[in-house]
Amino acid sequence: MKKHIPNILTSLNLAIGSAGIFYVLTTDYNYAFYFVIVAGIFDFLDGFAARLLKVKSEMGKELDSLADLVSFGLLPAFYVMKLLDNVSEFYWVALLIVVFSALRLAKFNLDDSQSDSFEGLPTPANAIMLTSILFLGYQLPEETLIGIVVMSSLLLISKLRLIALKFKSFGWKQNEARWVLILGSIVLFMVFRWTFIPLLIPFYIVVSVVSSVSLNRG
Repeated sequence: MKKHIPNILTSLNLAIGSAGIFYVLTTDYNYAFYFVIVAGIFDFLDGFAARLLKVKSEMGKELDSLADLVSFGLLPAFYVMKLLDNVSEFYWVALLIVVFSALRLAKFNLDDSQSDSFEGLPTPANAIMLTSILFLGYQLPEETLIGIVVMSSLLLISKLRLIALKFKSFGWKQNEARWVLILGSIVLFMVFRWTFIPLLIPFYIVVSVVSSVSLNRG
């Protein structure tokens, strides 16, 4: 029975993402962020359960990517498409999100070097950044939204090395960047409240780049 637990959690990720797409298209697209967060929780739990129970499998790996494509590729794509539909006739540009998310996930599945850090922006992080736009409190202009779509899509398949929040120990040494990211995010959230959420992923990218440069110099 325990070997099925991670796949059950992954399936819940997929179900939540699918429900989020339905909700975005039929009810209120501003709730996309909350569906992404809940799907992200299940995405974290399936990997955690697989490692804890030692039941990793190739099927689970493929199922996880399929679920992520729906929850963190298709869902944010439809959300941004709805945003663009309000201000632009080029709303279809948002489909780049799901296309580049698929490329990112396929690349990740073939790359064994991304256990301690990521190459390119992870799809859950990208989905959080895109669907949290609502916390800015105002409608972004057409050019800005299209620019965000293009930039985030390219970040998905970029060569940037980004921090993975996978602790082998909880000490400061060898986890400096992780603790700076976590503690810095807490402080900035306390200062700026919900308006910081759309800036969380850019902050994550900045901390990762600074950390990578520091390591290379060291």
